[in-house]
Parts: sequence; structure tokens; C-alpha cells
Amino acid sequence: MPPAGAEGGPVAVLLQARLDSSRLPGKALLPLGGRPLIYRVMEALARIPADLYILASPEDCAGDFSPLAEEAGFQFCPGPKEDVLARYCLAIRRFSIGRVIRATGDNPFVFPAAAAAINGEALALGADYAAYSGLPYGAGVESVAAEALLRAERETSLSPEKPLSGKLPSGKLNSGKLPPEREHVCPYLYNHPGLFLLHRPLARRAWQGPSLRITVDTGEDYERCRALWDALEERSGEAQPGEESAGEKRSRDEAIIAAWRKLAGAAHPLFQGRG
Repeated sequence: MPPAGAEGGPVAVLLQARLDSSRLPGKALLPLGGRPLIYRVMEALARIPADLYILASPEDCAGDFSPLAEEAGFQFCPGPKEDVLARYCLAIRRFSIGRVIRATGDNPFVFPAAAAAINGEALALGADYAAYSGLPYGAGVESVAAEALLRAERETSLSPEKPLSGKLPSGKLNSGKLPPEREHVCPYLYNHPGLFLLHRPLARRAWQGPSLRITVDTGEDYERCRALWDALEERSGEAQPGEESAGEKRSRDEAIIAAWRKLAGAAHPLFQGRG
């Protein structure tokens, strides 16, 4: 059984994703191992113990994303396109969520064991926000108390009834545009350590690899992740019958790092000088 949130509501893996991307248009639907990238992201996140699995996307993604979400066992929850914090809070209210495991649609190689561990630590400590440092770029998630996100939404409102005061935490003047706290979801929490309990420990040594890049943001990232996917599939195909067990999921984190380093050791051009 996945742990219930300390706040009393369910723990939800909440994935944000959209179709348009300035650096790699349509990347969510690019193929990875024969399926759309966004499906592979949901497939990876489904390995994390939770009560709910939700894909929160802009309404204009519904036609493409909703069937894939259903196939992957995710609820589809449409919301604002640019105001991503509001999109999260809409899902929190709709599903009465107590704790969010926040993930993004760029990352098909999320570390499930690391995600489960940081969420467990957050629950044990009652942390408002928790995330590991030292992981490969694209491997991590954030564990966030739902009430902390609702507070961030209230306190960064740009409505006429409750305008954001003078300056943003970044020091930039508030011009009425959407502040970064709304677009990037969690900055209001970690920019206000006096208001929220933050837990940001170094990841276990077996999961560390901060110079490794396993996200998909550019065309080069995509080609790198395709090569990494193929290497992992090759490793899986080499396993003998009966070798894969319940422990296989727990070792996926280490398997991803091992596959990366094997490619780097073989002088693959996309993996040179990157760990």
C-alpha cells in the first residue's frame, strides 16, 4: 500500500506536460521505444508508489494526451496553459490531494526508487517541500505538501482583489505579468525558507550523477535519450528467464546510470564529456 499523505489526503503523482516547446516542438509525441515520449514518462512514473496518478495539461492537449493517460492508468486533468501552479492547485482541489509528487513531461528516466525514498523522507519529517540534490538532470521529482502549493497560489495571486506586492522574490518589479512562481510551481516555497519546512538532502551515492543529462529539452537530448533507451532495452534483453524479480524495479535507477556510463565508455559521441 502506498503511504497516505501526512495531511490526510492521498499521495498523487502529478505530471505536468504540454505539446508546444520552443526548443523541440511536439516533443511529447516524439517516439521513444515505439511509443510517444509522454507515454514513456507516465510509464516511468507509474513505478512510484502513490494513491493517484494524474496528468495535468492545458486543455488544448486533451485530444492527444487523454487517451494516452487512460492507457497508462493516469487521470487526465486539464487546466491553465501558462499558470502551471494554478493547474496543480486545480488538480489538488478536484482530487482532494494531500501530497504531490511533482514531475515534468521532459523526463522518461525518472528514478522510481529515489522518488519513493524522498517522498518517504518528506512524509516522515512533515516537510512542505523535499527534493534530492546530486541526481542526474531529469532523474528527480519533488515531494510537496498540497497545502503549501495552495498557499503559494494564494500569496502569488495577481488578481485585482489580491495583487502581488511591489517586487517578486527574484527582485524584478511586478509588471502584472505571470511571475515565475506561477510558471515553475515551487519557487515560492524554496525562496521563502522562513515560511516552509524544506528538506533538500544529497542523494544516496548509488543515485548520484549530477553531470549526467537524461532529460529531453533539445534535439540533441532526444537523440541521447533514444540511445540510452536502446541500451536499457538491450540490457533487459540479455537477462535470463527468471532473473527479473520484484527487485528489478528498485534497481532501475542504478541500471540507467550503468547504461549511461557504458555508452560513455564506448566513446558514443552523444555521451562524451558528460559523466
